[in-house]
Amino acid sequence: MGRAVKRVVYDERQIADKVKEMGAAITAAYPDGELLVLGLLKGSFIFLSDLVRQISRPLQVDFLVAASYGDKTFSSGTVRLLYDPETELEGKHILLVEDIVDTGRTLGRLMELLSDRRPRSLEICALLHKHIATDLKHPTKFVGFDAPNEFLVGYGLDHAENFRHIPYIASLQ
Repeated sequence: MGRAVKRVVYDERQIADKVKEMGAAITAAYPDGELLVLGLLKGSFIFLSDLVRQISRPLQVDFLVAASYGDKTFSSGTVRLLYDPETELEGKHILLVEDIVDTGRTLGRLMELLSDRRPRSLEICALLHKHIATDLKHPTKFVGFDAPNEFLVGYGLDHAENFRHIPYIASLQ
């Protein structure tokens, strides 16, 4: 893999407790209407699967695929949409689920695209937020952890497609 884990930032228990707390908050925030939980692949897939099992109300799930990193540890600044959801978005509550908010470029572009489809509401949910985004105009409504400004892997987050499988979140050397 070429790189090694430096330290565990959030362990399995911390993540599970936070995801349960976030699921309860999302359930309370959406008492009625159709809810579409829209996962941003690939990084959010583990978080998304755990999160939807903690939301105690009917919902639908779909995905978006956008790319901005490649095999680097920093965003290229160019966002490419590789898969667009086929689910009808108009009139639904849309919860865009992201693994980590860092530069905000990808989310900013996606929020513009999704807003044009006239959802009833559109919010962002992120497990991790670095609070360094300068390009994100829409606030993140649901945040699990305030993340350190380090390159993080595990629990779905990767470096060049590696480390997604580890059950905790760690910083990369």
